[in-house]
Amino acid sequence: APPFSLKDADGKPLVLADYKGKVVLLNFWATWCGPCKIEIPWFIEFEKTYRDKGFAVIGVSMDDDGWAVVKPHMAKTGINYRMTIGDEQTAMKYGGVESLPTSYMIDREGRVAAVHIGLVSKGDYVKDIEELLNAAK
Repeated sequence: APPFSLKDADGKPLVLADYKGKVVLLNFWATWCGPCKIEIPWFIEFEKTYRDKGFAVIGVSMDDDGWAVVKPHMAKTGINYRMTIGDEQTAMKYGGVESLPTSYMIDREGRVAAVHIGLVSKGDYVKDIEELLNAAK
């Protein structure tokens, strides 16, 4: 997966390389995106369920208004995973991210194992997460 370093909601650097050894669901989204609103409760649940097994969700908001709209949305929806604001440069590293949501499943070695463009079923995510977590460590 292409490396990046962006600031999280607390202003701390969020560096993808720091997640090596974990399975990561990297989700590009926006507050105005309807399908994104459907997925967020699933991601909150996945973070709770799988965090102790070496899994993390990272949200990359593509909102033009940045933290001004993202922080209130995080508070309202109870987002419990790390969030950052994406930029054109980060999106281009991931092939341009043409549609939202776009999610990348990243394995423990830091490789992109699956890409989900648009809304896919919760079951598809669970299958990916469990397969990647159960792969040889």
